[in-house]
Amino acid sequence: MSDKPLLTHATETIEAGSKSFATASKLFDAKTRRSALMLYAWCRHCDDVTDGQTLGFKATDAPTDTPQARIALLRALTLEAYAGKPMREPNFAAFQEVALEHQIPPALALDHLEGFAMDVRDERYHTFDDTLRYCYHVAGVVGLMMARVMGVRDEAVLDRACDLGLAFQLTNIARDIVEDAAIGRCYLPEAWLKEEGLRADTLADRARRPALARLAARLVEEAEPYYASARAGLAGLPLRSAWAIATAHGVYREIGVKVKRAGVNAWDKRQGTSKAEKLALLAKGAAMAVSSRGAASSPRPSALWQRPHAQDDHYAHATPPAA
Repeated sequence: MSDKPLLTHATETIEAGSKSFATASKLFDAKTRRSALMLYAWCRHCDDVTDGQTLGFKATDAPTDTPQARIALLRALTLEAYAGKPMREPNFAAFQEVALEHQIPPALALDHLEGFAMDVRDERYHTFDDTLRYCYHVAGVVGLMMARVMGVRDEAVLDRACDLGLAFQLTNIARDIVEDAAIGRCYLPEAWLKEEGLRADTLADRARRPALARLAARLVEEAEPYYASARAGLAGLPLRSAWAIATAHGVYREIGVKVKRAGVNAWDKRQGTSKAEKLALLAKGAAMAVSSRGAASSPRPSALWQRPHAQDDHYAHATPPAA
């Protein structure tokens, strides 16, 4: 496979799959942008394969295997990529380039796949910590991988990168509560549902919107300290990377603000940011990135959820098969 088609494929993937990240990614230097796009393409592909979709939408041809089998294949291909085997599938060829060049630990990639496995298992989230554990797998670990792409190796800065992923995913959950409920998924803590007299199978009912709006607002508020923590990590990134991340931070946080502001009407349309709003947030992100250069470091609040470190992770000692 030639170099240009691989980059073109990754670029087309992010532009179709996430306009928010596509905007922010253009701010990276060329080398970092290439790796960020390659990593996104793999993440998007694994998500789609698990759900039998294409770029987040229902695939034309329904898969004939089980979700469990698809997860197993994704894990096997991921380890083959780490083993340096030739990858015919473009998304795995892209991932192989990024993972080997930036020394992304296999534990992180496999932890990301575990997030999709949690969906396949229809895992239940009893407490907010359980919800945060899911957020870690599907988004926090992506923040960790992205930080490594940007050259970060400092554990304290990696913690902040993980926090941004957690904040993004909490925003996603709030925005997509009704959409997720329609396909039988619920990431809200069962303890929260019980407080509002709700069940996971009633969330799509319009009559439940007032209670749903309160829960969405609660999620958005819970995301705030993670957004604040992530902002404090900008100083540990190269300036252009800090600009890109600050812009993504602003765009996603604004989506949460809109969900909270819309209240019971939050799910009448998909909440997002306009082109004009993205441009304003891009300028604001530049100011945040520049101001972070002289900012004094502060310890991460101990009350925030703690990510698993390599020695605690059950995938830490996963080894690729022999080439």
